Formats: sequence, C-alpha cells, structure tokens
Amino acid sequence: MRRIIQRLIAAIVLSIGIVAAAVGTSYGQDKVVRIGYQKYGKLVLLKSKGTLEPKLAADGYKVVWTEFPSGPPLLEALNVGAIDFGNTGEAPPIFAQAAGAPIQYVAYEPPAPKGEAILVPKDSPLKSVADLKGKKVALNKGSNVHYLLVKALEKVGVKYSEIEPVFLAPADARAAFERGAVDAWVIWDPFQAAAEAATGARTLTDGTGIVANYQFYFSSKKFLEANPKIVDAVLAELSSVDDWAKGDIHAVAAQLAPAIGLSVPVVEVALKRQAYGIRPITDAVIADQQQVADAFFALNLIPKSIKISDVARKPGS
Repeated sequence: MRRIIQRLIAAIVLSIGIVAAAVGTSYGQDKVVRIGYQKYGKLVLLKSKGTLEPKLAADGYKVVWTEFPSGPPLLEALNVGAIDFGNTGEAPPIFAQAAGAPIQYVAYEPPAPKGEAILVPKDSPLKSVADLKGKKVALNKGSNVHYLLVKALEKVGVKYSEIEPVFLAPADARAAFERGAVDAWVIWDPFQAAAEAATGARTLTDGTGIVANYQFYFSSKKFLEANPKIVDAVLAELSSVDDWAKGDIHAVAAQLAPAIGLSVPVVEVALKRQAYGIRPITDAVIADQQQVADAFFALNLIPKSIKISDVARKPGS
C-alpha cells in the first residue's frame, strides 16, 4: 500500500509539473520555436552558425532543434505538433496535406534539378530510363525523388506500375544498391554525390527537363497564425545564411562535411548542384506544386485530390 501511495504522489507531482510548464508557456514564459532539420541543407547551416538564437532571444523565444532522416517523418512531426517549422522537398508535403496535416508553405528555394537523380551501378547493363521496365528501383517513399521517378518513367512511356518500387531510407537503399539487391536507386544530394564518388554510380537521368526539385519551408498553421513575425525572423536568418553559402561554397563544404560524415570534395559537388535564394511562395510555384499533387492523385499514391493554394501562406500574413 505504501508503494502504491508513493507512486500516486509521484504521478501527481509529475502531472502538476507538466501542467505548470504548459501554463508557463501559455503566459509567454519560455516561449519556444521547435525547428526540424535534415542532415544537409540551409537549416543545418543556420543551426551551426548560431545566429538565430540571439535574434529570437530578443523576442523571448528559445530555439529547439530536432534532426530527421528525411522529409516525410519531419512533416509527420509537424503534423502531431512536435515541431513548428522545417523544410523538405516537393513531394513530402503532398502526402502530408493529403493526410490532413496542418502545414503552411511559407517559402521556397529555386529549382535544383541536378540535385536528384536515378542512379545505376557503374557496370549495370541499363542504359536509359526505359530500361527500368520490370526492374527493382529503390527510393524513399514520399520524398522528392518519388516524383522524379514518376515523371521520368512517364517521359519515356513506362508506367509506374511496370517497375517494382522498393521503399528504403537512404542508408538502407545505399546498402541494397551496392550489394545488387536493386537495379537502380533514385536519390538526392548529398547521398547522390557520395554514391557517385564511392561506387562510380552512373546517372540514367537527373531532374533536368523533368522536374523542378524545389525545396520548401513550412510552419504549422497554428504557429504561423500565432507567430508570423517569428516565422519571418527565421526566414530572414535563413536568407543571410543562404547569401553566405552561395558566396563561399568551399567554406560551407568544410563546415558541413564533418557533421554529415562525407568528404569536403563530395559535399562541394552537392552544393554546386543546389539552388540558392529563400523566396516567398508565388502563384507560379503553387501551380508547379499542384502538378505534383495531381500526378500523385492520378496514380492513387494519395487518397484524395488536394489544393496546394489552401495551405500556402497568403501575402502579408
């Protein structure tokens, strides 16, 4: 009985602590911006530069960073309220919106079509995308390369149903690719550059003339409505980091390489294929993204038709 009472007291104390923390936050104490980032990209640069924290501290906000292996789990975290802000490629938000996630597009980077590709082993007999018919193709489900594969197949007259997609995260896909368990791998930088350097992988096609390969920045709808100036402050610091990055790619590669476990030359290759500029969402970009959504719906990859304009930040908001 004594143990039961002690446990009940401990539970009550814990509950009081949780409630107190929630109340403290609601009254503006310890306000937090929770940012989701991936191992590569402008957000990881912003994190390492450390310039955002003092900017937001002036408004009473702290910054909490959480790393994700790819875009889909990052947006799932945003969906369940675990983060407030993050970025992904063009496909993950399509799946997230179709699942009802409260995302809001707030900015984008210009197209970087060379930053993703369909790779085959250097000694592969496959010579073109058309040769993928009937083959096993590894990719991260719901990522930006999912759309590249769909459109590249469409361009050469091969149906998506005529290949065998093997859904694997980048590390597992690399292993499967190297041991010959899959015939091709659709992947993005810097994994793309790393595979080329380490294995001599050949490119059947990159996104040039096929897809834009945008990078998008997102906030949760709730956070954007409550904190539009904080979102703007994050985007302003991202723009500053972006300006620095495009002006000194070697320095950026040297800073990123240890964190992502790749050599400086490999990271430089990836950075040179990246796009630069953090820009507000435009009608033209919304239209391009709508094409992605419509293509996925036509293939039954998402359960319902969606409108990108419904979740795009309106000017002045």
